[in-house]
Amino acid sequence: MKSTGIVRGIDNLGRIVLPKELRKALKLDADARLEIFVDGETILLKKYKPLGTCDLCGEITPDALQFKNLCICRACRDELNAL
Repeated sequence: MKSTGIVRGIDNLGRIVLPKELRKALKLDADARLEIFVDGETILLKKYKPLGTCDLCGEITPDALQFKNLCICRACRDELNAL
């Protein structure tokens, strides 16, 4: 894990603000969803991506195929095969 050097406080409702530069670098818009993991005293936030989400088009399909670190739906596979 790499430190950003950024320290933020938690407000009285338990919220923290992610800096704009970080949100921009990670392509997190206002409706982005984050998954929360806890390991001892470490809290890890990860962009949430439902199982079967195509990394190329964003569609969620049950027939998506895992290939190396990518998830690719049938439509995108067919399009790639046509090239």
